[in-house]
Amino acid sequence: MGLEIQIDRETCMGSGNCSFWAPGVFDLDDDGIAIVLDVDAAPKEKIVLAAQGCPTQAITVLEDGEKIA
Repeated sequence: MGLEIQIDRETCMGSGNCSFWAPGVFDLDDDGIAIVLDVDAAPKEKIVLAAQGCPTQAITVLEDGEKIA
């Protein structure tokens, strides 16, 4: 199953912190809202840091169905 990343698009304010902490995994779309590009583009630790660093806590990270961030 592995990692799954969910982004609450209503909560995201487009700060870009996620793409700073885990470049290649996250980016901002044309509306300035975070999107997931490739869950395998950075180590799990970087993805967790990106989720924890989100100022609006719009990112949820699941591993094998369990929330880890």
